[in-house]
Amino acid sequence: MRAMSQHPDIHAVETASAARRMGGFSLIEVMVALIIIAVGMLGIAKMQALALSTTESSGTRSLVAIEAASLAASMHTNRDYWVSNPPPPSFTVNVSTTGPGSTSVTISDATLGATQDCAASACSPSQVAAYDVQQWGAALGQVVAGAQATITCNSGAVPLSCTIQIAWQENVTSANNSAAAAGISSGALNLPQYTLYVEP
Repeated sequence: MRAMSQHPDIHAVETASAARRMGGFSLIEVMVALIIIAVGMLGIAKMQALALSTTESSGTRSLVAIEAASLAASMHTNRDYWVSNPPPPSFTVNVSTTGPGSTSVTISDATLGATQDCAASACSPSQVAAYDVQQWGAALGQVVAGAQATITCNSGAVPLSCTIQIAWQENVTSANNSAAAAGISSGALNLPQYTLYVEP
């Protein structure tokens, strides 16, 4: 008789335990899970945007380095001008975009700024140098929309050496965030420079 009286109690405990196991999630638990997933997805989206921005910046810097090496190669090729005839101590090449696929190149030196098509006719060394600098400025404009290149040469020194410095503006999210966190002006980080030393 005693065993028969305990049996309903055990059955009730098992029924209550099974009911708790089959209860499922409450609405609060579901909302908390959705908030955690949403925060994680936002973090992933920000990381992807930052990765794309950094990749674009690295690609631009690599192309600028290639363009600087291209001008250095032109100087090596035309040593009759860059070594025999002392070049100007310093001149700038300003590149600006005037429309889709078109750029405007402004050269501060009058000799190197003279227009001459050396691909169609024979040119003197100074005319070849002007043609090379103008073609190089146009190619630089295809890489960066607005850039300023400053070429500085120690004219009269032996051996002659020149410094090619290219500055351009870029919009990088990581640079802006780093500047804000460090209290630095974002303009200082958005104007990168590339410098190449060359002996023609």
